[in-house]
Amino acid sequence: MTPRLNRYAAATALALLLCTNVRAQQAASAAATGKSTTHQLKPTPATVAWGFYDAAARPVLRIKSGDKVEVQTLITSSPTRLEGAGLPASQVEQSLRDIHQSVTNKGPGGHILTGPIYVEGAEPGDVLEVRIRKVELAIPYAYNAFGPTSGFLPEDFGYAKMRIIPLDKKRMVAHFAPGIEVPLRPFFGSMGVAPPPAAGRVNSAPPGIHAGNLDNKELVAGTTLFIPVHVAGALFEVGDGHAGQGNGEVDITALETSLTGTLKFIVRKDMHLTWPRAETPTAYITMGIDEDLTKATKIALREMLDFLMKEKGLSHDDAYMLASVAADMEITQLVDGTKGVHSMIPKKIFTGKASGKKK
Repeated sequence: MTPRLNRYAAATALALLLCTNVRAQQAASAAATGKSTTHQLKPTPATVAWGFYDAAARPVLRIKSGDKVEVQTLITSSPTRLEGAGLPASQVEQSLRDIHQSVTNKGPGGHILTGPIYVEGAEPGDVLEVRIRKVELAIPYAYNAFGPTSGFLPEDFGYAKMRIIPLDKKRMVAHFAPGIEVPLRPFFGSMGVAPPPAAGRVNSAPPGIHAGNLDNKELVAGTTLFIPVHVAGALFEVGDGHAGQGNGEVDITALETSLTGTLKFIVRKDMHLTWPRAETPTAYITMGIDEDLTKATKIALREMLDFLMKEKGLSHDDAYMLASVAADMEITQLVDGTKGVHSMIPKKIFTGKASGKKK
């Protein structure tokens, strides 16, 4: 190569480096100032993962940290089952029909999840912060169902039953039965990222360190979910819309419905978590997941102690005491294979800088 070409190559490389640095600075500046792009993602045969989370899954959307996604999810059922329960055929979403007719790459779970979404910059060891800006009803009905081998009391219900439940969007109540109205608090039952590659394709039903089917009714609009990242891009998926649910979800379904929502994604390089956590406008939430309910409870409690020590400056002893007097241990769900427990502590008790000394 001639000296002139050497100088040209060097100048070109320098220009590319400067350009890259400028782009990085612009991206960081945009994230810092709240500027972002809003994407739209609807469920189609090409944009869903049916029944699984998988590090090898092909992303259907790529976004940057700080971007928002207006996403739509589908009810976890089939047109045949819905119509068999009495729903008029005209009320079955066409997208649900299309996906049931066209998608063959599915299982082992049953949830139709929208995604995966690749978040640029997310790497293993990071945390994906998911800000839940909006969650709204997409259809005027939900269903609840149980079967002979599912739910928490299969020995008491050795048969299957399904009920279509009208939803009143204006009054935000479900007309469960004459004289019974259930207040609606819509949330996505499943929000998760790909598990570690060694796990392969995992069933969408049991939640885990990848979050997934948490069925945590606190994750309504205005809350934030923090999920440990295990693969590049995180590969976020969302679905299993619930118009409302009781803690435990004891018969295995909630008010199952289709939802639309707006989610904002932020890559957190400054956070490192083992289990998902969440934050509401009024509380901090830690979570524990295990096949054994006692073990799940201990995980959630130890996660709360870890939070209180690291974020609030308490000693191990004081964190344990504060959890006992101020934190609520709640059963999230009992029916998804791995059981879920979450610990909630109110923000209002923290009136100033903690004085506890770490031990």
